[in-house]
Amino acid sequence: MKFGTKAIHAGIEPDPTTGAIMTPIYQTSTYVQRSPGDHKGYEYSRTHNPTRTQLQNALAALENGKHGLCFSSGMAAVDAIIKMLKPGDEVISTNDLYGGSYRIFTKIFQNYGIKFHFTDMGDLTKVESLVNENTRMIWVETPTNPLLNIIDIKGCAEIAKKHKLLVVADNTFATPYLQTPLDLGADIVMHSLTKYMGGHSDVVMGAIVVKDDDLHQQLAFIQNSCGATPGPQDCFLVLRGLKTLHLRMERHCQNGRQVAEFLKGHVKVEKVFWPGFEEHKNHKVAQEQMRDFGGMVSFVLKGDKVEDAISVLEKLKIFTLAESLGGVESLCGHPASMTHASIPAEERMKAGLSESLIRLSVGVEDIEDLLSDLERALR
Repeated sequence: MKFGTKAIHAGIEPDPTTGAIMTPIYQTSTYVQRSPGDHKGYEYSRTHNPTRTQLQNALAALENGKHGLCFSSGMAAVDAIIKMLKPGDEVISTNDLYGGSYRIFTKIFQNYGIKFHFTDMGDLTKVESLVNENTRMIWVETPTNPLLNIIDIKGCAEIAKKHKLLVVADNTFATPYLQTPLDLGADIVMHSLTKYMGGHSDVVMGAIVVKDDDLHQQLAFIQNSCGATPGPQDCFLVLRGLKTLHLRMERHCQNGRQVAEFLKGHVKVEKVFWPGFEEHKNHKVAQEQMRDFGGMVSFVLKGDKVEDAISVLEKLKIFTLAESLGGVESLCGHPASMTHASIPAEERMKAGLSESLIRLSVGVEDIEDLLSDLERALR
């Protein structure tokens, strides 16, 4: 099946009891057993729930994986993956990383003896130079948040294979509509379903997809044991969102391209971060591993003054100043004080994340209205 057909049908079966075409919300905590241990595959909803099962199957199909696992948030999915490691293990990741991931790595798991290296992963020689006998994992985020850097997933996978490491790819920004990391050699794909996959800013959830049976068993054990699982109502909402993922992503990409080109030509804008530009550092890699370049755009104003950036953010009306991204509505944010505030200022600056950087999540509204909104705010 092509992607749009998969988004609507793959992994989804009509309800076996009633034939309902939409997956029911199984709002139950427990299930009747005929005899101790003799049940229909469901015992307790922390472990399994039919609504969640359908969503996990759909996600696995979209990512060309075999097993999907859903969590109560994207950070809960990150937490489960790192819990596969033990004290003394080391992880290599990008220096342009989502602030929540950086926080849980450095403020939580580093306290338990796991070491994290942050580097420019656009240069694979820097990645391989950090590999040692304690390295267990390469954590890839591409496109990165918020500088839209592109990391070569296939190249990282080749390094990992040579050194017997796991590759985890955070596919939140791209979604499987734009890239499928498992096909490029990644072992684990992670999502904040809160963003594009849900797509309507009405649910918080995370997910993991794998091909390997052993990895699935390890992660499913952690999922059940630690209990950070989503409820059936949230699973229903994401299932509904997936059915229009291909349509929404087409429009996000179209609008994102026009917003990026508008900003690039604006007299008050110093630099625009968007992987679709030929001058982007890893544009060719993006062309090879992505279908299109997405709806995320970041930029810095001339003069690079925080007060100017704040003034623009306060003037925007259709672009709403709020946390998160990937919804049908356009959002704007100031990473240094919002999504990436947990990263020390000196680390942000070393990674190239300016204190005045503005991040846009370009929605699916009419492009003329979005461009007019930006034009008014930039006057």
